Amino acid sequence: MVWNYTELVKKHFFEPKNVGKIENADGTGDVGSIACGDALSLTIRVDKETDTIQDAKFKTFGCGSAIASSSMLTEMVKGKTLDEALKITNREIADALGGLPAEKMHCSVMGREALEAAIADYRGEKVSHDEEDEGRIICNCFGITESKIRKVIEEDHLTTLEEVTNYTKAGGGCGACIDEIETIIEEYLNEKAVRPKPQAARGKKLTNLERISLIQEIIDNEIRPELEKDNGGLDLIDIDGPRVSIRMIGQCSGCRAAGFTSAWIEEKLKEVVDPEIKVVVVEEE
Repeated sequence: MVWNYTELVKKHFFEPKNVGKIENADGTGDVGSIACGDALSLTIRVDKETDTIQDAKFKTFGCGSAIASSSMLTEMVKGKTLDEALKITNREIADALGGLPAEKMHCSVMGREALEAAIADYRGEKVSHDEEDEGRIICNCFGITESKIRKVIEEDHLTTLEEVTNYTKAGGGCGACIDEIETIIEEYLNEKAVRPKPQAARGKKLTNLERISLIQEIIDNEIRPELEKDNGGLDLIDIDGPRVSIRMIGQCSGCRAAGFTSAWIEEKLKEVVDPEIKVVVVEEE
């Protein structure tokens, strides 16, 4: 299999940043295992007065995507407060690299988990995926638990077995767990189907605050998850009356189909919020 890596992925693989281990680190996060083919150790140095990450280093056993994701993550967290760093998602790590092959998204998930573990270690807390490791194992080949599969499905809006395997490796071995994974996916989709939809605004005059809130809700809950399925996304830049300014990011940035994507976004907002909505795509400076 020949992977279609971006130039940034290649750069962070051939010339990775911050390789190594911080001696007497303030926090250490170890995730994965060599037996499963991927392992990552992340160490951080924290400014105690400002709660800011001053330095971050990593050691990893894994493929080029694992090395590149870890390298990019260490660059992204420097200078951020712990709370700011915790808001970094695996999607953002992949986007910062210009995208990862779908089959390699589990590498960015591993990086995010290592960061969570390192910050939890610094704070003297128990990280959530430690609890997942103690849960019922679904995939014995890679030691993936039910709670981890459910968490990744929920966070990344996964809807197929292939996506779950790409993000967690579960189901990518002997295949004995496939039926259980598909059951978990079906339960998630059924739950999602009964969740209340945003209230359409047809026939109702909205205040500015109501308009802004509804637009943000539609983007966060319906539009962004669809774009993220293809490693794309958008930033909401401004809302000025019916004018909604966005910036396409990730795989959506510079995509030949970007015009169709923005038209779809506009149609969705017109349908639910206001028929006068006009979506304007702002180019990166």
